[in-house]
Amino acid sequence: MTDVPLLWWPTAVLAVVLLVDAALSMRPPGFIRDCLDGVRFPRDWWWILIVIKTLAAVGLTAGLWLPGVAFAATVAVIAYFCCAAVAHIRARFLGPSFWVNCLGMLLFSVAVLVLSLAA
Repeated sequence: MTDVPLLWWPTAVLAVVLLVDAALSMRPPGFIRDCLDGVRFPRDWWWILIVIKTLAAVGLTAGLWLPGVAFAATVAVIAYFCCAAVAHIRARFLGPSFWVNCLGMLLFSVAVLVLSLAA
């Protein structure tokens, strides 16, 4: 189960999505700013999200060749989006960004784990 992914492309797509998200977060467009402000995430800490997403993408990519790394990175991404969901719920910020972006990415990450690693 913790080998390299059986299907490589779901892991690669998740890595690309996280890299794009990290790149967008460098100069966040309105929907990202609104989301982070909506959950009351301090602006002084926004940079850490870029680091987390970039490291996750690197881990997912490395995991295509290194046994166990993609599994660990995917589980960490799932944990990240679970924390994001909790932040949305606690802040009562339950608009489209919660349903589409946050839960959508959580569902996508779980699907990647199931599709590429759990067989």
